[in-house]
Amino acid sequence: MDIGSILLILSLLVLVALYLARPLVVGTGTRSVPNDTEDHEISSLLAERDRIILALQELDFDHAMGKIPEEDYPAQRASLLQRGAETLRQLDIYLPSEKTTGSTVEDRIEAAIAARRSRLVPAYSGSNGSSTIEDAEDDLEVAIANRRRMREEKAAGFCPQCGKAIQTNDHFCPKCGTKL
Repeated sequence: MDIGSILLILSLLVLVALYLARPLVVGTGTRSVPNDTEDHEISSLLAERDRIILALQELDFDHAMGKIPEEDYPAQRASLLQRGAETLRQLDIYLPSEKTTGSTVEDRIEAAIAARRSRLVPAYSGSNGSSTIEDAEDDLEVAIANRRRMREEKAAGFCPQCGKAIQTNDHFCPKCGTKL
């Protein structure tokens, strides 16, 4: 081996050694684990909530299939609901509630609907310049009614192969595909 390849191998070994020794030199003091027990508690409560929801779904399905007697079902369901309510109360301690932030689900839905309506309304302007969702819906209803009226034509005859009623503009039977 010549001296160049030996130096290359040694430099690679030094780089690998430095890379492997880095965790030992830096140590674990720089890594912070804030609220590790709180995160673990939240995780376990979320898992418990999911298990209770799954158990409720299975209980309802088994009751619908007749596997659970009528007299046992209400007690088991009440027990699961009680456990679920307790789990949700514990979760409310750790996680911020929607009600405390002032933004409920209904408020967010209403805001999304209002934003969508504000985007849709300018696309449908009436003859006098006023534009409303009702006008757009009325136009849509009129178009649907016209389409239904066109589709409800009287039958022009019947298919000679299968006897299915055919329209005047049909070239093939809609049931069997026979050429008319």
